[in-house]
Amino acid sequence: MCTFIALLHSIVLTSERRVIMEDLRALAKELGYREPRTLVSTGNLVFEADDMRPHEVEEQLEEAFEEKFGKHVDIIVRSDCTWMALCSANPFKDGNGDQVIVRVSRLPIDPEKVEALKPLLAEGQRMELVGCDLWIDFHGKPSESKLLSALTTKRMGVGTLRNWNTVRGLFEMVL
Repeated sequence: MCTFIALLHSIVLTSERRVIMEDLRALAKELGYREPRTLVSTGNLVFEADDMRPHEVEEQLEEAFEEKFGKHVDIIVRSDCTWMALCSANPFKDGNGDQVIVRVSRLPIDPEKVEALKPLLAEGQRMELVGCDLWIDFHGKPSESKLLSALTTKRMGVGTLRNWNTVRGLFEMVL
């Protein structure tokens, strides 16, 4: 048995409807996953499952999600071990917890794409590619940065953003 962390790229189904976390937990149970639990209302799911590879879980969740909710959403899955490694790899632990963001990616990001983002960094902002994931210390509100709007799937590949507070919260849920 393994613990998995699933991160939905978006919980918005239509402009009037969002995925409710209770429905997300119910979907996980329907798939046979055990002890599904969520953190905040932004699509963070932790559950137990038989030994599977994360990409197999991603495929199952994405198919079931689209069938149940009528919309495809990219879902990034990490095992508990890889999540703990992600947490320990944060190069900006000295930053503010809601201003340090990690872009958790399905596949490694091309370093040239990261290099192309550097001109968008404002004073005080830091960015570092660690493994598959891009860590950014926005040094202020991420929503006010030009960099945030450049972190799209089209430009960077499949991935989703989580702040350091959420990353730590999920870490505590898998201990």
